[in-house]
Amino acid sequence: MTNVQVGHPPIEYGLVADGHPELFDIRAMPSPHKDKKPGQLSNDMIRQFFENGYVIVKDFFSSSELDPCRAAVENQVERLARKLFKAGKIKDLYNKYGLFERLTYIERDFPGANIILHKYPELSEAFKNLWTNERLLNVIEQLIGPEIAGHPLWNLRTKTPQNEATTVPWHQDSAYLDNKSYKVLQPTAWIPLLDTTAHNGCMQVVHGGHRAGKVATHQCCHGGTWYVMVDEEEMEKSLGMKPETDIVTCEVPYGGMLLLNNMIPHRSLPNMSGDIRWSLDLRWQNPDQPFGFYDLKQGVLMRTAKDPNFKMSWEVFDSLVRYTLLREATVEDQDQQEEEFNTTIQGPWMKKWEIVHMNRHVESYRDNRVADKS
Repeated sequence: MTNVQVGHPPIEYGLVADGHPELFDIRAMPSPHKDKKPGQLSNDMIRQFFENGYVIVKDFFSSSELDPCRAAVENQVERLARKLFKAGKIKDLYNKYGLFERLTYIERDFPGANIILHKYPELSEAFKNLWTNERLLNVIEQLIGPEIAGHPLWNLRTKTPQNEATTVPWHQDSAYLDNKSYKVLQPTAWIPLLDTTAHNGCMQVVHGGHRAGKVATHQCCHGGTWYVMVDEEEMEKSLGMKPETDIVTCEVPYGGMLLLNNMIPHRSLPNMSGDIRWSLDLRWQNPDQPFGFYDLKQGVLMRTAKDPNFKMSWEVFDSLVRYTLLREATVEDQDQQEEEFNTTIQGPWMKKWEIVHMNRHVESYRDNRVADKS
């Protein structure tokens, strides 16, 4: 299905009529093993993931596993502050402020600083260690089996207070990927780096919204952001959800995580607190299935039952910078260099959905668009 806009290449919509519920609902649940590995969840919790589309896991990580991630974020904010200060973009390093305040002050001097950090986060050793945490991979094995790869799309969320750019609207994760991903289960662990509540911008999900096994029609882009969005009326029509009864607020404590099915609609609430709500999105899938990343980057193999001597390597994965690849897929002049302090984001998902809101992110995409290669 295509839609032609004036001065715009054809948009290949998602396969909104092509549902595969059996790939995402309880029928996709692997047979439970009698002997559980360290960290693995109860069969009831795994069943919740497949029946409801999500499950909250409290008290999963120790402080020794998450505190290094906090330190890694502090290091990234420090490097960004020094770069901005050297360029005269901010008037102070604001290094007297801590992890949950400093980026907010930097953002006041240079609006969009949080976007730069979101675009180019460093996959630090602490993040890698968390992503490949043995107990966590044991849980993921309960969801997709023993063949596990880390997905190219992972995120450090820089949710500064009352910031539109960090308030993500209703969407399904697969809406950002190409159509090959629509038949692939890609569970995500949303891992906050502090206690999260409705006040500081925790997640909301649509209970059971994954059961249709398809992607609803999204639009581009939400407000002044680069986010695709799906409204509640469309979710009710296409996915059979009821907004008045099916929306669930998911408050997750530090040390916990929210496991999400990639077909479940979800959003983040605005951060109304005075602290930054840092979090990580980590995603996995079976490496034998397409990643749906527009053939730009493959995942990183983390576990396989096929090779008893397998040793994972980050070399290839680290060599390809995700946002650079996304920009190259949407910018006509491949020699054009990203400005170091550019606070706009573009990506191939902007070619997939009808553009209904114009903003600086969309304008940048339209100014530099190329024919759709996805």
